[in-house]
Amino acid sequence: MTLRYWASLRAAAGRGEDVLDAATVADALAAARAAHADSPRFGAVLDVCSVVVDGTPAGRRNRAEIRLVDGSVVELLPPFAGG
Repeated sequence: MTLRYWASLRAAAGRGEDVLDAATVADALAAARAAHADSPRFGAVLDVCSVVVDGTPAGRRNRAEIRLVDGSVVELLPPFAGG
């Protein structure tokens, strides 16, 4: 599965995406946090991101209950202001 990082999360990660092996969104987020453990900013931004799974917002659903399949794409969108 692919995790895509946007805006300040992309800056904190130093790249736009990671390809991981994860069964649930919770697993994917834990793997991303571990992969970027050297960036405290990454973890702080990750904590406030909106999650979109295969084009559908995850909302407040339990991340451990959102299953991923081979080829899933999880987009992580930090809060941002526009004008």
